[in-house]
Parts: sequence; structure tokens; C-alpha cells
Amino acid sequence: MPYTYEFPRPALTVDVVVFALQRGHLQVMLVRRDMKTLAGAWALPGGWVRVDETLEDAARRELQAETGLTDVFLEQLYTFGVLDRERCERVVTVAYYALVNLTGQVVQAGSDTDDTAWFPIHEPPEMEFYHDGILNMAYERLRGKVRYQPIGFELLPDKFSLGQLQHVYEVILDRKLDKRNFRKKVLSMEFFVALNEIEKDVAHRAAQLYRFDKRKYERLAKKGFQFEI
Repeated sequence: MPYTYEFPRPALTVDVVVFALQRGHLQVMLVRRDMKTLAGAWALPGGWVRVDETLEDAARRELQAETGLTDVFLEQLYTFGVLDRERCERVVTVAYYALVNLTGQVVQAGSDTDDTAWFPIHEPPEMEFYHDGILNMAYERLRGKVRYQPIGFELLPDKFSLGQLQHVYEVILDRKLDKRNFRKKVLSMEFFVALNEIEKDVAHRAAQLYRFDKRKYERLAKKGFQFEI
């Protein structure tokens, strides 16, 4: 039976900032919801948390329902309790950020969204629900964390070249990196594995391919290894 609390309680939602590389640039995915009061407004994927699910389960469910994205790197960002965020009631949202390699992913609008689209990280449209503030914090978290944890690999295919890896770091950090120093540092890491393969169907000279050994990195991290780019 329904229970009435002595004090009013806010509703709980989740929002997800989705980053990916599109045409060589860091971009964020937004959705346009099918809601009469918000017709045409862009927003982060997200929605209400059900009473029988965890916050991360809610974030993954909403992400798949609104964009079609599954099996992505997802990490909790921050809890936002901005007053008057919603017109109808008091809402607190727990934000996550996701890093997506689009290879093999099918992106499509869900049942409660009219459209999905990618926008350059520095040129997002006007958004509802304080989502601009959430996006800015997620981007700053990504720029900071990519320096001391190997999360940049999440934006790449399983096999990648040194040039592709350096490009990921340059677009996230928004600055050029010294090629020689970057490669020397990366190649000194035991979990960075060289493959007996080269790039295929490229216009330039084919480069050697590598992969990131996550299990080896985790073993080294437990022993105190400090990742740094």
C-alpha cells in the first residue's frame, strides 16, 4: 500500500554524458525528447530511477532506451541538487559519464525521444535541466582523469596505432603532444602490447597496431603502478 512520508522527498533521476570520437573530434551525444512542454529541446540521455534498481542500472537502462548504446565504460560523476531544475517537482540527479567506441554500436532514438545527435564538445546547443553545467563538469573530469588512468583506450577500437592513441589524448586535452616523448612513455608500459599486425586500407603508410591489456594493467595497479601521460 502507498506510504506517506512526514516530510516531502525529492524525486531521483540519472543523466549520462556520452563522449565519443566522431570524424576525429571529441563529441557529446544529446537527445531530443518527445515531450509537449519541451518540444525541440536537447538534453542529456537520462530519466527516472526505479525503486527496484541501482543507480548504475538505471543509467545503463536509460542510455540504451534513448540511444541504443550498450556495454560502454560508465562512471559516476556527481550528484546535482540544483533548485527549480524541473518545472513540476523537486528533483535530484546523479550524473554519469560514458566513453564509447562506436565500432559495432547502433545509435538510434528510443521510444521517448524524437532524435539523437552528436555535437562538438565546445559547441553544444542550449539544453534543459542544468545539463550544460553537468556537461562542463564531465568534460573537466575527463580531461583530468585521462592523465592518471588509462580511460582514453575506451574511445578506441581493440586494435589501434600509436598515432590514433596520441590523437585521442590531444583532442581530449585540447593541445598538441610531443610525438617522441609520448611514444617513448607509452611503449615503456608493460600493458601496452605490440601486435604482429598493421593498419589496413589507409591512405598513408600503414602503422603497427597495438592493444591495451586491461588485466595486466590492473595487476600492476594493485602493486602500486602509477599511470601517467
